[in-house]
Amino acid sequence: MTKLRQLGRVLVANRGEIAVRVIRACRMAGLPAVAVYSDVDRGARHVALADAAAHVGPAPARESYLSIPRLLAAARETGCGSVHPGYGFLSESAAFARAVVDAGMIWIGPPPEAMGAMGSKISARERMKAAGVPVVPGALIGKFEEHEDFSANGREAGASAAARRVALPRPGAFGPFKEILSLGLPVVVKASAGGGGKGMRIVTSPSDLSEAIASCRREALASFGDDTVYVEKLLPTPRHIEVQIFGDMHGNVIALGERECSLQRRHQKVIEECPSSAVTPDLRARLQNAACDAARAVGYVNAGTVEFLLEPSGSFYFLEMNTRLQVEHPVTEEAFGVDLVALQLRVAAGEPLPDLPSAPSAHAIEARVYAEDPDAGFLPQAGRLLAWIEPSGPGVRVDSGVTAGQAVDIHYDPLLAKVVAVGRDREEARRRLVAALGEMVALGVATNLSWLRRLLEAAPVVRGDLHTGLVETLSPSAPPPPPDEVFEAASSVLSRAALERGGSSERGVFSSPFEGRFRMGRV
Repeated sequence: MTKLRQLGRVLVANRGEIAVRVIRACRMAGLPAVAVYSDVDRGARHVALADAAAHVGPAPARESYLSIPRLLAAARETGCGSVHPGYGFLSESAAFARAVVDAGMIWIGPPPEAMGAMGSKISARERMKAAGVPVVPGALIGKFEEHEDFSANGREAGASAAARRVALPRPGAFGPFKEILSLGLPVVVKASAGGGGKGMRIVTSPSDLSEAIASCRREALASFGDDTVYVEKLLPTPRHIEVQIFGDMHGNVIALGERECSLQRRHQKVIEECPSSAVTPDLRARLQNAACDAARAVGYVNAGTVEFLLEPSGSFYFLEMNTRLQVEHPVTEEAFGVDLVALQLRVAAGEPLPDLPSAPSAHAIEARVYAEDPDAGFLPQAGRLLAWIEPSGPGVRVDSGVTAGQAVDIHYDPLLAKVVAVGRDREEARRRLVAALGEMVALGVATNLSWLRRLLEAAPVVRGDLHTGLVETLSPSAPPPPPDEVFEAASSVLSRAALERGGSSERGVFSSPFEGRFRMGRV
């Protein structure tokens, strides 16, 4: 405990469920936690749970949660000795980490140098190749200049000269297009600073390559402020496997199994589990060794994740390294019986890593519950949560950042909660998760709850026959629940609320003013 005390007050530079998660870990460690909030988050759950809170600006993230000067000012004004970035926002910003250290505080994360080395996917690829870690075959792309587009799109009748001009590689910047085409189509164009599925384009035809590079570059510049892109061979049906790694200040690096993250929609993970049903003990050992080699290559300290693409043959390739805690970290915690955030705090305080389990003792599966409408192309939703009921029961864990009555704002990621189920084996965990999602109630905004349940009941998912393109091959929609069923659930929740306020308990008492206005978490 002596070393932990040097962290002092911990500024949690984030919001939502991850801020709640970190605040709770600080409380368990006996450390006071300070929340930050924007104008619209003044009454948010993470603010209420913290020992103190600091206002950091208006709703737009760039003026609050992404503002390094405002976050540092909040830390100074509240007397914080350390900063935990959570995930998202500035969690992988080497500049933020360096600013925290330069201000005399402890950064609860990897060294800024390691973050910088792995922040660029191109730099990370080269470092991994040098360290002997297999990487996906690819080609680097240099800076760009405008050139005439002679593809079919560029020759469309009536296309203006401006419309026909796209950003193409400068001659000699990376070699001829044949270097890319020699990889074999399809390929994927990626932003070097990208993440979360942004800044990616799949190319299946040579005539589409130049426009894919140009559009990827534009999106990368808008999203990450960096228009550097590269091209990789697109593997047809790989699994997305990631390894949780941890390093301490004493030279120790360990790996805690693997997570299966193949169920993705538009490159965004929706279901994760630990361990993977496709990974044998021998393959697990090889994956963990490669992940540890990757961490040692950059002098890694604290929590991180090394992501791989796994082919049916058992061959795997380095994809990227996330220099932070992952959204899906709870499945590793539940399968291995560890508290990763508590470990982050202890490692940041200079403590060595303790002895940790070498293999999982249970199976855990996580579903991400979003405020989004699958009926409308999964568009993010905003509104007020009129009712919010979380499931419980054996083997069920919910990490959430919202409560009933709270507003869901358009300015931030629409993630409401993560529901995790743990079982003795995969099937028990899967069934528990389906049941838990069925018990969850969210009124006021559309959610993906029913869509998640159907995905978990799909035959390939039940069998564990997963790959990164599977979700797109499954039926994206299904008939919504009968209106009477939706109304019945809403009426029950609202009647319960009326009882708590001393009102009538008669079923249907709210039918007239509320009928048809509520949407359960459905598709």
